Order: sequence, then structure tokens, then C-alpha cells
Amino acid sequence: MPPVRTLYLLMLLSVLNHTTFAGTRVVVALTAIRLGETPFTVGTLMALYALLPMLFAVSIGRLTDRFGARAPMLAGSTLLAAGASIPFLWPGIASLYLSSVLVGSSFMLYHVAYQNVVGYVGAPEDRPINFSIAALGFSVSGFSGPMLAGFGIDHIGIPGTFLVLSLLPLVPLAVLALDKVRLPRLPGHGAAPVPNRRLADLFRHRELRRLFVVSGLLAMAWDLFNFAVPIYGSRVELSASKIGAILGAFSVATFVVRTFLPAISRRLTAWPLLVVSLVVAGTSFVLFPLFRTAAPLMAVAFFLGLGLGMSQPMVMSLMHNATPPGRVGEAVGVRMTLVNMSQTGMPLLFGALGSVLGTLAPAFWAMALLLLAGGAFAKRYHDRRAKAAGAPGATL
Repeated sequence: MPPVRTLYLLMLLSVLNHTTFAGTRVVVALTAIRLGETPFTVGTLMALYALLPMLFAVSIGRLTDRFGARAPMLAGSTLLAAGASIPFLWPGIASLYLSSVLVGSSFMLYHVAYQNVVGYVGAPEDRPINFSIAALGFSVSGFSGPMLAGFGIDHIGIPGTFLVLSLLPLVPLAVLALDKVRLPRLPGHGAAPVPNRRLADLFRHRELRRLFVVSGLLAMAWDLFNFAVPIYGSRVELSASKIGAILGAFSVATFVVRTFLPAISRRLTAWPLLVVSLVVAGTSFVLFPLFRTAAPLMAVAFFLGLGLGMSQPMVMSLMHNATPPGRVGEAVGVRMTLVNMSQTGMPLLFGALGSVLGTLAPAFWAMALLLLAGGAFAKRYHDRRAKAAGAPGATL
């Protein structure tokens, strides 16, 4: 199978699985709100999506490095379908807790393997394009998941929406089980475990360490947006369809910016793009709680999507290039652990703040402060790199 065909088929499978993941997050949150649960309970449900991934992502990454990507991708697709079907089969708050744990954990299984294998489709110099194409897929599913959730709730009800979302992962399951896509062999596949290999080695790597910090901040921003919009939209009395449209506007923006990312990256290298991403995201979080109607909230969400949408392909390309051979899955697992730490802690923290203060504005503004500080941190690192390389025109 030609590399381009393999890449696009993998992207399609990922779109289907991520649509289920993103869609269930919205349906779970809105279901809990309709059941009269507090923002803290909603935050707890969102945190459960990330609890087990936070604990096991590094181990899954190491297993992917040694044994290949197919098995975790198969297992992830199977469990994702099962997790999304639970609230359809047994409605109630207890099923939402179980579904959150299972959907989050199963998507982590699939996602760590997928992010590892995409970097090895084609040649190393193809990685920026590969991850831009993969990110385009996530933009499509990031749009289709919330939109399907919002319109599904309004037109076929909550149980029917869970059922539809549970059917989507069956396609990746069938394609992978029938060996219809040839996955590239990973550099560490089949190798014996390396003695004295420590996780701390990755954190001692200067560029990887900075990438982990920046990636964690951007993940916090992404997760706060997805967690807070259903709660904030419900408080300002927006319908489920309008809340889905706000989330969808964000995803449309990520698709737009990723479409032009190859052209943009010819003018700006990865670190300056990450600086822009952090500053745009920080500005968006300052603006978001100032509006209460759908149209301006969609505009701010679109602006935020432009900022965050450009970050993930750059982070993944830099990470594959900087990581020692045979440890990319482990590095992806570290990134996923940090991402899921934010997904576990941030909903609980901001949900508690929302319950105590009665407003989410402080959560938005605290996130804005962190992002703008991260932008200054990334700019200083880029400027030092440019100065050390003797490229006077390269600073921002």
C-alpha cells in the first residue's frame, strides 16, 4: 500500500474513533447537567476520561515501541464501542461514570499507537506533512463529534445518540482485524528491552522537556474549553444545538489553520508557531466569559481554534525528530500522561471553582494567564536557540 494511501486510511479510522470520543464527552456532560448534577460532578466525569490514561500512557507507549501498533489500536477500537454503548444499555448517572472511564482509556490505547505510527509513514522529512494531515482528521472529528452530539440529543434523544456514537468504532475495528491497512514497522519493534533505560532520561533532554511543558499548557487550554463550554452554555440558556455549534466552530477553525499549515510553516519554524499559538489561545480565554450569546461565542471559539489548531502538528513533528530511536512511543506516552493529568485535574479544579463561585470567569482568566506566560517562556527559548545558531533575523 503506498504511503499516502496508508496515511489517509489511518486518518479516516482515527476520525471515526475520535468522533465517538469527542461526541461522548459532550453527551455525558449535557446528560449530567440535565440530571441536575453540579459543575463539580460534571468535572469529575470529565476527569474520569483521563484518569487511567494518566497512569498507563507511558507503559502503553513502551509496549507499542516493542510490539507494534496493531494490537493496541484493535483493543482501543473494541473497548471504545463498548464504552459508548453503556449509557444506551443502562441509562443513569452510574453508567456515565463507567462510560467515561472506559471511553477515555480505550481511546488512549488507540491514540498512543496511532501517534507513534504516523511518524513512520514515508520518510522522516515527511513528518510535518504527516502530522498536519493527521491533525486535519482530528479537526474533522472534533467538529463532527460535538455537532453529532448536540443535534442527536435535540432530535433522537440521549440514548439514541449514545447508540449512534457506539457504532462508529466498529469500522476501524473491522479494517484493522481484517488487515486492510499495512502499518509501518516501528524502529524498536521486536527488540529486547534496553537495560537501565529510565523515564528521567527523556526529561533530561532539553528540547523534549520544553516540548512537554508547552504541550501540557496547550492541552490544558483545549480541555478547559471542551469542559467549560457545555456548562457555560447551559448557564446562559443556550440550546444543545447552539452549544454543539460553538464547539464545532472551534473545530472548523482548527481545520482551516491546519489546511494552510504547510504554507505557514515555510515562513515560520515550529517554535515561533508555538509562541503564536499560546498568545492567541490566551487572548481568547480573556474574551470568552465576556459574551452570553451564541454568535460572539462562536467567533471567540473560532479564534481559539486558529491558535490551538496549529500547535499539535508542530509538537508531534518536533517530538519525533528529538526523541532517541526506539523511544518515540514512550515519549508520546509521556506527553499523553501530561495531557491526561490536566484532563484529570483541571475539570475537578475548575468544576469546584464554578460550584463555589457560581461563575466560570475566573477559570477562563486563570487559563489565559498561564497561556500568556507560556508564550513568553517559548519565545525566550526560541530567541536563545536563534542567537546560538547565529541567525539574527530569526527572533520574533
